[in-house]
Amino acid sequence: MANVLAVLSSGYKDEKNNYETGWWGEELFAPLEALEKAGHQVHLASPLGGKPVVDQASFLPEYDPEGTYKALYESGRADNTQKLSEVNPNAYDVVLIVGGHGAMYDLAKNADVHRIINTIYDNGGIVAAECHGPAPLIWTIRPDGSSIIAGMKVTGYPDEIEPDGLLDILPFSLEQEMTKIAQYDKGDLSKKAYAVWANDQIVTSRDPFSSELMGEELVKALENRGS
Repeated sequence: MANVLAVLSSGYKDEKNNYETGWWGEELFAPLEALEKAGHQVHLASPLGGKPVVDQASFLPEYDPEGTYKALYESGRADNTQKLSEVNPNAYDVVLIVGGHGAMYDLAKNADVHRIINTIYDNGGIVAAECHGPAPLIWTIRPDGSSIIAGMKVTGYPDEIEPDGLLDILPFSLEQEMTKIAQYDKGDLSKKAYAVWANDQIVTSRDPFSSELMGEELVKALENRGS
């Protein structure tokens, strides 16, 4: 059995542009269900602790047609998160950075997130990031001064499918920043899900529709490790 830490954005509100975002429902709950079904334990953390802000768009019919993830949210499963500053990363075998545009704001350059990622990686654990969740990997710096994903094959949410006008107000383009330091690959957009292993410890996925695949990849990797 493995201990998994899922990291969620606490949420972000841009009053000037009437824009509010946070973490994405399916990107937590699909991997969480797969991991717990396989016998692993999943714990939650966020920058502020407590109940983090979910992006309500993640419960729209096109993303959650049967209301599965909305029901899990309303059950209170994500209501209590530990503060990132209080997390002991040595207690975890996996860190999963959950996507949603919120990750671009309060996770990307968060020193506690970087500390957790580096420690789990150095301990031989798995670092996983979904959709916009790879943003913190860009600024997670290794002892040699390079990014943890420098030169590696990675994926994340592509510019071309960002909502109209959103790139103008986001703090940066995930695709463009990843391309500067890594081998960014959006995969075949005609195929619903895409995930890629950078090495045997780092896995990234492209979009919300890749959430179930991320869960499958983590369960398989842990099984192969004998966890």
